[in-house]
Amino acid sequence: MKIILKEDVSGLGYKDDVVEVKDGYGRNYLIPTGKAVIATPSALKVLAENQRQRAHKLAKIKADAEALAAKLQEVSLTIGAKTSATGTIFGSVNAIQIAEALEKLGFDVDRKIIELKQAVKEVGNYTAIIRLHKEVSAEIPFEVVAE
Repeated sequence: MKIILKEDVSGLGYKDDVVEVKDGYGRNYLIPTGKAVIATPSALKVLAENQRQRAHKLAKIKADAEALAAKLQEVSLTIGAKTSATGTIFGSVNAIQIAEALEKLGFDVDRKIIELKQAVKEVGNYTAIIRLHKEVSAEIPFEVVAE
């Protein structure tokens, strides 16, 4: 089933993308929650017209995302966590803690766009990916230290 995404869906696509999904996923989850609509010929024409009208706005949004990515590339975070004697963290460091650390530095980044390559369960150096736009992302190194 072909659908048009109305918002970004992690692992599937970005807003206004036309994607192919299984019928059950589309009919039982994406469409009822308002994340997508069925890609009928008339819906595709409306999408094309809307994209044509929004082209200059999208260019500005992408430029803003690139500027923010350039600023974020220079940032290095240190996150404190309670650890055992062996260096294992009680719990784990997640996107919420990274977003809070960035907010302390003056960057307003939504936790939903922060992606960790691996689970952070030990003291050490890691990298987080921040997806600012479908074509722009920034990698931020961060260090987890014992409190």
